[in-house]
Amino acid sequence: GQPYDMVIPDVVGVRLHGIRRAGVTATDVTLAVVELLRKHGVVGKFVEFTGSGLAGMSLPDRATIANMAPEYGATIGFFPVDEETLNYLRLSGRSDEKVNLVEAYFKEQGLFRIPDATEPNYSEVLEIDLDTVEPALAGPKRPQDRVLLPKVRDVFWDSLNIVGDKKISDRSSQFNNGGDSHGELTHGSVVIAAITSCTNTSNPSVMLAAGILAKKAVERGLRVPGFVKTSLAPGSTVVIEYLRKAKVLEA
Repeated sequence: GQPYDMVIPDVVGVRLHGIRRAGVTATDVTLAVVELLRKHGVVGKFVEFTGSGLAGMSLPDRATIANMAPEYGATIGFFPVDEETLNYLRLSGRSDEKVNLVEAYFKEQGLFRIPDATEPNYSEVLEIDLDTVEPALAGPKRPQDRVLLPKVRDVFWDSLNIVGDKKISDRSSQFNNGGDSHGELTHGSVVIAAITSCTNTSNPSVMLAAGILAKKAVERGLRVPGFVKTSLAPGSTVVIEYLRKAKVLEA
């Protein structure tokens, strides 16, 4: 029967607008979101995504962004309940009665997102134009760092040439790789290639894109050197199943 005091957190609204360009994945959008929120500072805050850009954003894409809350430092990142939420409930086997109840409840509470409705009163509002998001990679050291695709090569070499505080000028140092015929192990060689249970593996479009890319590479003769440790552990047998059915899993 004792009262419990808690500080009401600030809620940062991230207004998404526009449509992402062809070739730009949900991961690219996520990295842009992480970079923006890290710079702004959202530790101890809630982040809600809003704006017209939500209309064209699938549930897996939303999940990819929301799951990265630990990387951008927020207590939680979430999307409002809307038609996409109801579609997910139907897709995952909920009865029409349950879906109708959810819709009626959230609309009655004023929590159901309706296009062109008045935006909630957020503590702060940030904006992201999806049209301007470019393909990128995370890293080279921290998941919240973003490197645009055209700059990956230069950033890789710059990172490779520094070990601790020491600059390495010789990129051609070779090591014994047991006579593998598919390549030589040198400074900078990839030795671990892993797709593991994390944000990307919740998004079928990204996983299938990776599978198609790998399939095309194998068809053109690319092979994994013996010194590279590969693993695929997405955390769900469903992922393995749809990759197998799409015939993009075989080496």
